[in-house]
Amino acid sequence: MLSDEQKRNTELLVVSIDPKPDLQKMADKISREDGRKPDFPFLSDPGHRVIDRYGLLNLDDPRGIPHPTTYVIDRRGIVRWKFTEVNYKVRPTNEMILHALEGLR
Repeated sequence: MLSDEQKRNTELLVVSIDPKPDLQKMADKISREDGRKPDFPFLSDPGHRVIDRYGLLNLDDPRGIPHPTTYVIDRRGIVRWKFTEVNYKVRPTNEMILHALEGLR
């Protein structure tokens, strides 16, 4: 969980190829499981224009699903930390992300 200071200095975004109704279902599922609504936007990129710019589209997947990736980008737009995994079930831990955010100070 982000501290109050981190919330002031950090912006979280989710970008997915899923259409908006599917993203809403995902946000609703998170709300049910966590007991609170996500406080970050879910952005739909069905044409994967943003995903393509970062080179994340999984060309081996016939569904066109991108590789799950987490970035920490500083205020100047420089990528300071990146976690990409081929297996969509493997994600960075909250601790890994928080550690990367600490490195921005």
